Amino acid sequence: MSNEDSQRVDKWLWAARFFKSRQLAIDAINGGKVRVEGQRCKPSRMVRPGSKIEIHKGSLSWEIEVLGLATQRRPATEAVLLYAEDDASRLRRQQLVSEQRQQRSNQPRTSGRPTKRDRRRLDDFQLGD
Repeated sequence: MSNEDSQRVDKWLWAARFFKSRQLAIDAINGGKVRVEGQRCKPSRMVRPGSKIEIHKGSLSWEIEVLGLATQRRPATEAVLLYAEDDASRLRRQQLVSEQRQQRSNQPRTSGRPTKRDRRRLDDFQLGD
């Protein structure tokens, strides 16, 4: 297997924009959040077009197939051409995201930090003035 037809999985995940840095990709791989061909792997594991990768980040997960390799990190519009996501995976993730948005919209909104005026009123109330 030559270097032209394969690439390290940590470098590929970074180039495909699943992680902001290679170190974050390495940490996820070492933490068991990334599986290649259904098995845990090391960051140095080589992937090539046709490889199946499962990625778990927080509550989100992707099941993808590698379509291409990249020697450097490119814009997101080009990065999506490096992989094809399973339709069931995409639907599950979209459903989860919509549920999370709905839960956030039902939560009461806080106004943030109190202003100086609000803080003085709180102090006066607590001191009994």
